[in-house]
Formats: sequence, structure tokens, C-alpha cells
Amino acid sequence: MDKIKIVRNDIVGVLVDTLQPIDYVCAAWQAGAAAFERVDEWSDIDFYVVVEDDRVEDTFKVIEQSVETLSEIELKYRLPEPTWHGHSQGLIRLKDTSPFLFLDIAIMKRSSKDKFLQYKIHNKPLVHFDKIGVAKDDPLDPDTFLKRIQSQIEMTKTKFKLFQVLTLKELNRGNTLTALSFYMAYTFRPLVEILRTKFCPQRYNFYTSYLHYDLPDDVAKRLEKLYFVADPGVLGKCREEVEEWFWKEVETIDFDDVKKKLES
Repeated sequence: MDKIKIVRNDIVGVLVDTLQPIDYVCAAWQAGAAAFERVDEWSDIDFYVVVEDDRVEDTFKVIEQSVETLSEIELKYRLPEPTWHGHSQGLIRLKDTSPFLFLDIAIMKRSSKDKFLQYKIHNKPLVHFDKIGVAKDDPLDPDTFLKRIQSQIEMTKTKFKLFQVLTLKELNRGNTLTALSFYMAYTFRPLVEILRTKFCPQRYNFYTSYLHYDLPDDVAKRLEKLYFVADPGVLGKCREEVEEWFWKEVETIDFDDVKKKLES
């Protein structure tokens, strides 16, 4: 008989029970699928913890010790610092869980300013405890955010014009793997960014994450066909279609509509 695997509530429960009584731990919540109410059997656990500034390493040790009461740690990885977001982040997979159910832990210093609490971007977190009232919406400033998007689009347009030749030259050379890599980076990805700006501007820079939730079905399906290029012989045609689509969307983007979406 197979051993019963540890489930999500077991892991979250032991973390909350362990961390909440500790005086230097200020708050803890779940983000990701839990925040969007989309948890399923393939969801990992995005667990955020706010601690006093000098207790980050202590908190990682406590977390490891707490989950080891449930199961042996099979894999763990700590992101090199400084991370891109400025917080400390580590991943843990327990031996007696589904491989999908790994812990993605972000430990944030109390003094840090951006704690990914913009509800419009990340949705409302599932808060387990909050001793200092930190887990509240950090609203976007639509005007500032719109300026950021507009600046990004101008840069994207320039890079798009400049780098289309990278795919073409590698196709001409017969270097199809390199051509495909350039196509994904400098042709396909900019198109996704523009489409996200049109339909879901608050997540304009999320690339394919949440794409099937944020874009209309017909748009997502068309992108799928242009992403899964099975034959090197059609890569050139896909690049041409993406280029045409990109410029059509760029030329028709309505920034007043984008701002309304940011304000809604």
C-alpha cells in the first residue's frame, strides 16, 4: 500500500503554527494560485513571510526545521543574492509530497518597500496572520504605471525593428536552432508584451505567465500556433506573421483605454 503523501494543508499548517508565535515574524501569506483562487493538484505553494530585518536567515532555518517534521527535504535551492526583486527566496521540495507541491518561499525584510501587494497585479493574498498590518493593497498609480508602459513600448519598438535581422540571418545560414531562439526572444516575446498591454496592462511584463487567463481565448490560441514551431521550414513564415501582427497592434493601441483598465 502506497504511503499517503503530505498535502498542501499539512505544509501550510505547520508553517503557520511554527511562525506565528515567533516575535520577529511579522506576517505570512500565500500568493500565486492561492491569491487567484486557482489552486489545483499541480499548484506549488507561494509562501511570503515578513520578518524583522536582521532575522531573514533565522527564518529560513526555522522553516526548514518545521517542514522536516513532516518529511525529509528532498531538494532545496536558495536563489543567489541580490535577487531581481530584492527579497530572499528559496525553494524546498519534500520527499513525501507531490513533486508539484514544492515550497516557493520569499522572506521579506520589514523595511522593504515593495512586498508584491499590488492587488491589481498579484490579486489579494491569502493572509494567515499579520501582526503589523502590512498585508494591505499597495495601489497602482495609473499615470505613473502608464508612463512606464509607454516608455517600455517605445524601447520595444526600437529593438523589434533592430533585431528582426537576427532571426533572418540565422535562417539564411541554416542555423535553425539559433534562429528559433532569436525568434522567441526578439519577435514572439515583444508581441506578447504588446498584447498584454492591450488586454491586461497591469501584467504587461509577465510574458506567458497567466497568459491563458489574461488574454482572450482566440488570441491565446493564435499565439500557441506561432509559438509551437514544429518545422524549421515554417519559421520564416511565422516570423512574418508575428511581425505583421506586432505592428498592427502597436499602431492601434489606445492608451486612454489602457489607462481605464489600470484604473478599473
